[in-house]
Amino acid sequence: MVGKTWRLIGADGTSHDSNQAGSLGGHRRSHIYGRLDCRAALQAIAKGGYVKNRVFFLNQADAEAAGYRPCAVCLPQGYLRWKAQQNQPISN
Repeated sequence: MVGKTWRLIGADGTSHDSNQAGSLGGHRRSHIYGRLDCRAALQAIAKGGYVKNRVFFLNQADAEAAGYRPCAVCLPQGYLRWKAQQNQPISN
């Protein structure tokens, strides 16, 4: 696709144009990201309303750096890792 650009969210949380398509989708309001073929996301899209808050990421590192967490449905291992990190005591 010559000349095609995609609007992605970067690690800093701001959107930018990219010549690479995003590999992950997310939801701006819930700050959850997952695979583009995620069953839960596809169901939400089918019901409407979800699409206007849809964002895309090039990779997992960008999604997490932007403050999004992994989807429990399509990325269960990532979600469990994220959940375990949330329960860690804060050290000074």
